[in-house]
Amino acid sequence: MKYNYNEYVPILKALADETRLKIVEMLSCGEMCACDILEPFQITQPTLSYHMKILTESGLVNGRRDGAWMRYRLNPEKITLVKEMWEFITTPQEACICKTVKGESKCDC
Repeated sequence: MKYNYNEYVPILKALADETRLKIVEMLSCGEMCACDILEPFQITQPTLSYHMKILTESGLVNGRRDGAWMRYRLNPEKITLVKEMWEFITTPQEACICKTVKGESKCDC
């Protein structure tokens, strides 16, 4: 299986932040209102909006308006794709990318 790694760069960039990782962990329990996500952090509402924009644009999180608030939840399809991609790139493969470097194997996979 081949992956278009460019597709995963925004996702990995979105996860490369401690606050956003914590938000993803919080959302693993289910849908949450932005006001509830904001509570444990020492950040402003505009800063939370910035983090949520990055997470939603990466596809990891879906948002929906609920009156004056936004409600967020993980996107299970995207989470599954990321897990599969991570498993693929961290497991030795028959057609390992390192075997294509100058036609020689550079690893033991």
